[in-house]
Amino acid sequence: MCSLSLCLTYLCYSLMGGTGPAALRSPAALPGSAAPGAPRSPTAVPVTAAPRSPAAPPGSAPGPSAAPPRASNGSREGAEGAWLRTPLAPGEVITAQSGAFERDPQESSTTDEELSRAGSPGSRGGGSSTTPDYGEKRLPQALIIGVKKGGTRALLEAIRAHPDVRAVGTEPHFFDRNYEKGLEWYRNVMPKTLEGQITMEKTPSYFVTNEAPRRIHSMAKDTKLIVVVRNPVTRAISDYTQTLSKKPEIPTFEVLAFKNRTLGLIDASWSAIRIGIYALHLENWLQYFPLSQILFVSGERLITDPAGEMAKVQDFLGLKRIVTEKHFYFNKTKGFPCLKKPEDSSAPRCLGKSKGRTHPKIDPDVIHRLRKFYKPFNVMFYQMTGQDFQWEEEESDK
Repeated sequence: MCSLSLCLTYLCYSLMGGTGPAALRSPAALPGSAAPGAPRSPTAVPVTAAPRSPAAPPGSAPGPSAAPPRASNGSREGAEGAWLRTPLAPGEVITAQSGAFERDPQESSTTDEELSRAGSPGSRGGGSSTTPDYGEKRLPQALIIGVKKGGTRALLEAIRAHPDVRAVGTEPHFFDRNYEKGLEWYRNVMPKTLEGQITMEKTPSYFVTNEAPRRIHSMAKDTKLIVVVRNPVTRAISDYTQTLSKKPEIPTFEVLAFKNRTLGLIDASWSAIRIGIYALHLENWLQYFPLSQILFVSGERLITDPAGEMAKVQDFLGLKRIVTEKHFYFNKTKGFPCLKKPEDSSAPRCLGKSKGRTHPKIDPDVIHRLRKFYKPFNVMFYQMTGQDFQWEEEESDK
């Protein structure tokens, strides 16, 4: 754990100077910590600062008057959780360092017209195309909440192949940008489902939105949450690549990633970097949802073994394993799996041109510094989830 102090130095300095969010705390050394992937201690950790009670959205049932107690099976040793426990102020999770760089054009708010079409007959808002257009519009029982550039679109397309799933094709952004429109607006965005079918939606920005866990818990405390995670270094580069494709005039990745390149000070206020500090964001969710209600999907394994990851997703959702290896084929041109042609379609379902872009060449020294920066946070994330995603092993092979 000797790299913790080095990463702490990077992080503290990166947040000095007024541009970074002051609420980000540094990881403490973890005495007696389990090895990555080992089960966490069941000892409960008291919450020292409870989040404020949410204002109920228009048209919704009144929310709880106080924040719920922290879920017991999401607890950690005190030293491990202390740096994360202070709630971030609204909007601090992703701080806009520069409006030109921070907001991805593909993540702009979806219009009411687009969202209405998502639940209309024959639209992509539905799951299986064989589901009749009758039933009821229901609030979602499961959400794909993150992370951006982790593989959420691939997961959504795969789970929509299941006949017992109906999902919105667009991102509603209800719990971050459209919450004031109320639950009835949100319900009307959803496709119609039959009894026994699951309604789903995906909005990757929920995972890094401070208010989202509280708002989702207020809607339905038994909501199932799915998070697709990916090596934070490659995720950051992919994030930058997507923005670069829309805004070719932006500075280089190397310029944006550092507050001071000479001193090696990482700029953790840049969203491309901050999103990948998964332990920070997960702590917020565990104050409202037990770990048993959150499934973590490997973005890497979703490419190398899509059927295996989809088996976990279907088990988590209580579905029969219908989406299997027979539904996938590897597209050599794109470099990732695609869904085979459905019976009622003339073409296979593969992700669009915006997926699988060639990443720009990044200075190896920058990648090395980012790996050192993320390593202690990755280890903490492994301990929090009880899963070892082996990102360090993956990097050592390169």
